[in-house]
Amino acid sequence: MLPAVVKLCCGISYPHLRTMAGLQRLAITAIGQELAHMQRNGQTHLPAWTSHMGWQTGTAQHQHIPLKEEELLYIRSGHEALTKALDIVEDKNGWNTELTEENGDVIYSKVLSGDRKVFRLETVLDATPEEIHHILWKVEEMHQWNPSIKNIKVLKQAGPETMVTHEVSAETAGNLIGQRDFLSVRHFSRQESCIYLGGAATHLESFPPQKGFVRAEDGPTCIVIEPLADDTGRSHFTWLLNMDVKGWLPKSIVNQALPRAQVDFTRCLRRRLAEGPTQRHTNHHAPTVSRARQPPHTLSDTH
Repeated sequence: MLPAVVKLCCGISYPHLRTMAGLQRLAITAIGQELAHMQRNGQTHLPAWTSHMGWQTGTAQHQHIPLKEEELLYIRSGHEALTKALDIVEDKNGWNTELTEENGDVIYSKVLSGDRKVFRLETVLDATPEEIHHILWKVEEMHQWNPSIKNIKVLKQAGPETMVTHEVSAETAGNLIGQRDFLSVRHFSRQESCIYLGGAATHLESFPPQKGFVRAEDGPTCIVIEPLADDTGRSHFTWLLNMDVKGWLPKSIVNQALPRAQVDFTRCLRRRLAEGPTQRHTNHHAPTVSRARQPPHTLSDTH
Protein backbone atom coordinates (compact mmCIF):
# COMPACT_ATOMS: atom_id res chain seq x y z
CA MET A 1 0.00 0.00 0.00
CA LEU A 2 2.78 2.45 0.92
CA PRO A 3 4.55 2.34 -2.47
CA ALA A 4 1.23 2.98 -4.22
CA VAL A 5 0.52 5.99 -2.00
CA VAL A 6 3.96 7.47 -2.57
CA LYS A 7 3.74 6.87 -6.31
CA LEU A 8 0.50 8.85 -6.29
CA CYS A 9 2.06 11.64 -4.24
CA CYS A 10 5.20 11.85 -6.37
CA GLY A 11 3.53 11.36 -9.72
CA ILE A 12 0.52 13.64 -9.31
CA SER A 13 1.20 16.09 -6.50
CA TYR A 14 4.93 16.58 -7.00
CA PRO A 15 4.73 20.27 -8.09
CA HIS A 16 2.86 21.07 -4.88
CA LEU A 17 5.86 20.11 -2.75
CA ARG A 18 6.89 23.74 -3.01
CA THR A 19 3.82 24.86 -1.05
CA MET A 20 3.76 22.12 1.62
CA ALA A 21 3.44 23.06 5.26
CA GLY A 22 5.98 21.80 7.78
CA LEU A 23 3.90 18.85 8.98
CA GLN A 24 3.35 17.69 5.42
CA ARG A 25 7.06 17.84 4.71
CA LEU A 26 7.77 15.77 7.80
CA ALA A 27 5.31 13.20 6.44
CA ILE A 28 7.12 13.09 3.11
CA THR A 29 10.42 12.62 4.96
CA ALA A 30 8.97 9.76 6.97
CA ILE A 31 7.64 8.14 3.82
CA GLY A 32 11.07 8.51 2.24
CA GLN A 33 12.71 6.76 5.18
CA GLU A 34 10.23 3.91 4.97
CA LEU A 35 10.75 3.61 1.22
CA ALA A 36 14.51 3.56 1.69
CA HIS A 37 14.13 0.73 4.18
CA MET A 38 11.89 -1.21 1.79
CA GLN A 39 14.30 -0.68 -1.11
CA ARG A 40 17.23 -2.01 0.94
CA ASN A 41 15.15 -5.13 1.51
CA GLY A 42 14.38 -5.43 -2.19
CA GLN A 43 10.67 -4.68 -1.73
CA THR A 44 10.32 -1.60 -3.93
CA HIS A 45 12.11 0.50 -6.57
CA LEU A 46 12.45 4.27 -6.52
CA PRO A 47 12.37 6.49 -9.64
CA ALA A 48 15.76 7.83 -10.71
CA TRP A 49 14.94 11.43 -9.82
CA THR A 50 14.29 10.55 -6.15
CA SER A 51 18.02 10.01 -5.68
CA HIS A 52 18.21 13.77 -5.06
CA MET A 53 15.63 13.71 -2.24
CA GLY A 54 18.28 12.87 0.36
CA TRP A 55 16.67 9.49 1.09
CA GLN A 56 19.49 7.07 1.91
CA THR A 57 19.07 3.83 -0.04
CA GLY A 58 21.22 0.74 -0.31
CA THR A 59 23.91 -0.15 2.20
CA ALA A 60 26.36 2.65 1.48
CA GLN A 61 26.84 5.29 4.15
CA HIS A 62 27.06 8.09 1.56
CA GLN A 63 23.95 10.24 1.38
CA HIS A 64 23.08 12.82 -1.29
CA ILE A 65 22.77 16.41 -0.14
CA PRO A 66 19.04 17.18 -0.30
CA LEU A 67 18.05 19.69 -2.94
CA LYS A 68 15.35 22.32 -2.78
CA GLU A 69 11.87 21.32 -3.93
CA GLU A 70 12.14 23.69 -6.88
CA GLU A 71 15.34 21.99 -7.99
CA LEU A 72 13.72 18.57 -7.70
CA LEU A 73 10.95 19.80 -9.95
CA TYR A 74 13.49 20.76 -12.62
CA ILE A 75 15.23 17.40 -12.33
CA ARG A 76 11.98 15.55 -12.82
CA SER A 77 10.97 17.86 -15.68
CA GLY A 78 14.29 17.28 -17.45
CA HIS A 79 14.12 13.53 -16.99
CA GLU A 80 10.56 13.41 -18.34
CA ALA A 81 11.53 15.54 -21.36
CA LEU A 82 14.39 13.18 -22.15
CA THR A 83 12.12 10.14 -21.84
CA LYS A 84 9.46 11.62 -24.13
CA ALA A 85 12.04 12.69 -26.71
CA LEU A 86 13.57 9.20 -26.78
CA ASP A 87 10.10 7.77 -27.36
CA ILE A 88 9.82 9.94 -30.48
CA VAL A 89 13.29 9.00 -31.72
CA GLU A 90 12.82 5.29 -31.18
CA ASP A 91 9.44 5.14 -32.90
CA LYS A 92 10.53 4.02 -36.37
CA ASN A 93 7.22 4.75 -38.08
CA GLY A 94 6.55 7.83 -40.18
CA TRP A 95 10.08 9.10 -40.76
CA ASN A 96 10.96 10.49 -44.21
CA THR A 97 14.34 11.58 -45.54
CA GLU A 98 14.49 15.37 -45.48
CA LEU A 99 18.03 15.97 -46.78
CA THR A 100 21.39 14.24 -47.16
CA GLU A 101 24.77 15.98 -46.96
CA GLU A 102 28.01 14.89 -48.63
CA ASN A 103 29.72 14.59 -45.24
CA GLY A 104 27.28 11.86 -44.18
CA ASP A 105 24.74 13.98 -42.28
CA VAL A 106 21.22 12.70 -42.87
CA ILE A 107 18.10 14.44 -41.58
CA TYR A 108 14.76 12.71 -41.31
CA SER A 109 11.41 14.29 -40.50
CA LYS A 110 8.01 13.21 -39.30
CA VAL A 111 4.78 14.96 -38.33
CA LEU A 112 3.55 14.49 -34.77
CA SER A 113 0.03 14.91 -33.48
CA GLY A 114 -0.91 18.56 -33.54
CA ASP A 115 0.72 18.92 -36.95
CA ARG A 116 4.16 19.74 -35.56
CA LYS A 117 7.05 18.59 -37.73
CA VAL A 118 10.16 17.30 -35.97
CA PHE A 119 13.60 16.59 -37.41
CA ARG A 120 16.13 13.90 -36.57
CA LEU A 121 19.76 14.28 -37.59
CA GLU A 122 21.99 11.20 -37.80
CA THR A 123 25.74 11.46 -38.32
CA VAL A 124 29.16 10.32 -37.12
CA LEU A 125 31.55 12.65 -35.29
CA ASP A 126 35.30 12.23 -34.85
CA ALA A 127 35.27 12.38 -31.06
CA THR A 128 34.32 10.25 -28.09
CA PRO A 129 30.95 10.69 -26.34
CA GLU A 130 32.74 12.25 -23.37
CA GLU A 131 34.48 14.83 -25.55
CA ILE A 132 31.25 15.77 -27.32
CA HIS A 133 29.31 15.96 -24.08
CA HIS A 134 31.99 18.08 -22.45
CA ILE A 135 31.63 20.71 -25.16
CA LEU A 136 27.82 20.62 -25.38
CA TRP A 137 27.31 20.82 -21.61
CA LYS A 138 29.44 23.98 -21.29
CA VAL A 139 26.49 25.96 -22.62
CA GLU A 140 27.73 29.40 -21.59
CA GLU A 141 30.69 28.96 -23.97
CA MET A 142 28.59 27.78 -26.90
CA HIS A 143 28.36 31.22 -28.50
CA GLN A 144 32.15 31.17 -28.91
CA TRP A 145 31.97 28.44 -31.57
CA ASN A 146 28.36 28.64 -32.77
CA PRO A 147 27.57 31.98 -34.47
CA SER A 148 23.82 31.31 -34.43
CA ILE A 149 23.80 31.85 -30.65
CA LYS A 150 24.21 35.28 -29.11
CA ASN A 151 24.47 34.02 -25.55
CA ILE A 152 23.31 31.34 -23.13
CA LYS A 153 23.13 31.93 -19.39
CA VAL A 154 22.61 29.31 -16.70
CA LEU A 155 19.88 30.66 -14.42
CA LYS A 156 19.56 27.70 -12.07
CA GLN A 157 21.59 24.57 -11.40
CA ALA A 158 19.83 21.49 -9.99
CA GLY A 159 22.58 19.03 -9.22
CA PRO A 160 25.35 18.25 -11.72
CA GLU A 161 23.09 16.97 -14.49
CA THR A 162 20.21 19.47 -14.67
CA MET A 163 20.07 23.20 -15.29
CA VAL A 164 17.70 25.94 -16.40
CA THR A 165 19.06 28.21 -19.12
CA HIS A 166 18.11 31.33 -21.02
CA GLU A 167 19.27 31.37 -24.62
CA VAL A 168 19.19 34.20 -27.14
CA SER A 169 19.72 33.43 -30.80
CA ALA A 170 21.94 35.71 -32.85
CA GLU A 171 20.86 38.06 -35.60
CA THR A 172 22.78 36.42 -38.42
CA ALA A 173 22.49 36.76 -42.17
CA GLY A 174 20.35 34.06 -43.68
CA ASN A 175 18.44 33.41 -40.45
CA LEU A 176 14.95 32.85 -41.87
CA ILE A 177 13.32 32.52 -38.46
CA GLY A 178 14.75 35.66 -36.92
CA GLN A 179 15.95 36.29 -33.38
CA ARG A 180 14.32 34.26 -30.63
CA ASP A 181 14.90 33.57 -26.97
CA PHE A 182 14.37 30.30 -25.10
CA LEU A 183 13.87 29.38 -21.46
CA SER A 184 14.68 25.69 -21.10
CA VAL A 185 15.43 22.94 -18.64
CA ARG A 186 18.39 20.79 -19.74
CA HIS A 187 19.21 17.36 -18.39
CA PHE A 188 21.68 14.59 -19.13
CA SER A 189 21.86 10.92 -18.23
CA ARG A 190 24.02 7.98 -19.09
CA GLN A 191 23.37 4.35 -19.95
CA GLU A 192 26.53 2.27 -20.10
CA SER A 193 28.77 3.98 -22.71
CA CYS A 194 26.02 6.19 -24.17
CA ILE A 195 25.26 9.74 -23.11
CA TYR A 196 21.79 11.26 -23.42
CA LEU A 197 20.98 14.98 -23.33
CA GLY A 198 17.39 16.13 -23.20
CA GLY A 199 15.42 19.28 -22.64
CA ALA A 200 12.19 21.19 -22.97
CA ALA A 201 10.76 24.63 -22.50
CA THR A 202 10.11 25.69 -18.93
CA HIS A 203 8.75 28.70 -17.06
CA LEU A 204 10.10 30.96 -14.36
CA GLU A 205 7.90 33.55 -12.71
CA SER A 206 11.02 35.61 -12.13
CA PHE A 207 11.98 35.45 -15.80
CA PRO A 208 8.98 36.24 -18.03
CA PRO A 209 9.26 36.74 -21.82
CA GLN A 210 11.70 39.56 -22.53
CA LYS A 211 10.72 42.72 -24.34
CA GLY A 212 11.94 42.74 -27.92
CA PHE A 213 12.13 38.94 -28.24
CA VAL A 214 9.73 36.26 -29.40
CA ARG A 215 9.84 33.51 -26.76
CA ALA A 216 10.12 30.25 -28.71
CA GLU A 217 9.63 26.83 -27.11
CA ASP A 218 11.65 23.71 -27.71
CA GLY A 219 11.10 20.16 -26.64
CA PRO A 220 10.85 17.59 -25.78
CA THR A 221 14.16 17.27 -27.57
CA CYS A 222 17.24 15.09 -27.14
CA ILE A 223 20.73 14.21 -28.30
CA VAL A 224 22.03 10.65 -28.16
CA ILE A 225 25.81 10.13 -28.29
CA GLU A 226 27.12 6.58 -28.49
CA PRO A 227 30.55 5.24 -29.40
CA LEU A 228 30.95 3.38 -32.66
CA ALA A 229 31.39 -0.32 -32.01
CA ASP A 230 34.48 -0.59 -34.22
CA ASP A 231 36.12 2.74 -33.38
CA THR A 232 36.59 4.03 -29.84
CA GLY A 233 37.55 7.50 -31.05
CA ARG A 234 34.32 8.23 -32.97
CA SER A 235 30.67 8.51 -32.04
CA HIS A 236 27.25 8.12 -33.58
CA PHE A 237 25.34 11.36 -33.02
CA THR A 238 21.54 11.56 -33.08
CA TRP A 239 19.75 14.86 -32.56
CA LEU A 240 15.98 15.29 -32.34
CA LEU A 241 14.98 18.91 -33.03
CA ASN A 242 11.47 19.64 -31.83
CA MET A 243 10.69 23.35 -31.75
CA ASP A 244 7.79 25.78 -31.83
CA VAL A 245 9.29 29.07 -33.01
CA LYS A 246 6.07 31.01 -32.27
CA GLY A 247 5.33 34.23 -34.11
CA TRP A 248 3.57 34.42 -37.47
CA LEU A 249 6.03 32.67 -39.75
CA PRO A 250 4.58 30.32 -42.37
CA LYS A 251 5.22 26.65 -41.60
CA SER A 252 6.87 26.23 -44.98
CA ILE A 253 9.62 28.68 -43.99
CA VAL A 254 10.05 27.16 -40.53
CA ASN A 255 10.25 23.62 -41.92
CA GLN A 256 12.88 24.75 -44.39
CA ALA A 257 14.98 26.60 -41.82
CA LEU A 258 15.09 24.06 -38.98
CA PRO A 259 16.90 21.20 -40.77
CA ARG A 260 19.37 23.72 -42.25
CA ALA A 261 20.00 24.94 -38.70
CA GLN A 262 20.85 21.36 -37.69
CA VAL A 263 23.36 21.08 -40.53
CA ASP A 264 24.93 24.43 -39.61
CA PHE A 265 25.15 23.52 -35.93
CA THR A 266 26.79 20.17 -36.67
CA ARG A 267 29.32 21.85 -38.95
CA CYS A 268 30.23 24.27 -36.16
CA LEU A 269 30.43 21.41 -33.67
CA ARG A 270 32.84 19.51 -35.94
CA ARG A 271 35.03 22.59 -36.19
CA ARG A 272 35.04 22.98 -32.41
CA LEU A 273 35.87 19.30 -31.89
CA ALA A 274 38.77 19.59 -34.32
CA GLU A 275 40.30 22.25 -32.07
CA GLY A 276 40.50 19.69 -29.26
CA PRO A 277 39.20 19.94 -25.69
CA THR A 278 40.66 22.59 -23.44
CA GLN A 279 40.48 20.05 -20.65
CA ARG A 280 39.19 16.52 -20.27
CA HIS A 281 35.99 16.10 -18.30
CA THR A 282 35.61 12.41 -17.70
CA ASN A 283 34.01 12.16 -14.30
CA HIS A 284 30.32 12.99 -14.83
CA HIS A 285 28.35 11.45 -11.97
CA ALA A 286 25.11 11.24 -13.91
CA PRO A 287 22.21 8.92 -13.12
CA THR A 288 21.45 6.13 -15.52
CA VAL A 289 18.46 6.39 -17.82
CA SER A 290 15.66 4.49 -16.15
CA ARG A 291 14.46 2.80 -19.31
CA ALA A 292 14.20 -0.90 -20.04
CA ARG A 293 15.43 -0.56 -23.60
CA GLN A 294 18.60 -0.38 -25.62
CA PRO A 295 19.95 2.87 -27.12
CA PRO A 296 18.97 3.49 -30.77
CA HIS A 297 21.99 1.99 -32.53
CA THR A 298 20.62 1.61 -36.06
CA LEU A 299 17.81 4.09 -36.50
CA SER A 300 19.12 5.30 -39.83
CA ASP A 301 19.29 1.72 -41.10
CA THR A 302 15.52 1.52 -41.15
CA HIS A 303 15.22 3.97 -44.05
